[in-house]
Amino acid sequence: MFENQQHDDVEALMKADAEFRRLYQHHRELDSKVHDAEIGVLPIDDVTLAGMKKEKLYAKERLQRMWDSRQQHHVN
Repeated sequence: MFENQQHDDVEALMKADAEFRRLYQHHRELDSKVHDAEIGVLPIDDVTLAGMKKEKLYAKERLQRMWDSRQQHHVN
């Protein structure tokens, strides 16, 4: 997530915004769990995996909106 952004910019936002930091870390944790489930390392059922994927997507969308909002404020 935010691979195309400057690492320093993402770090600065994480330091400045506790909600962004919490959500970013939650997304990373979900991403790891989903990956582990898909390769068979984390044994979970399909319903739980689907729920984790939806939660991960929601977190990603929320992070993107927060990022976009911050970028607009810096441009204006």
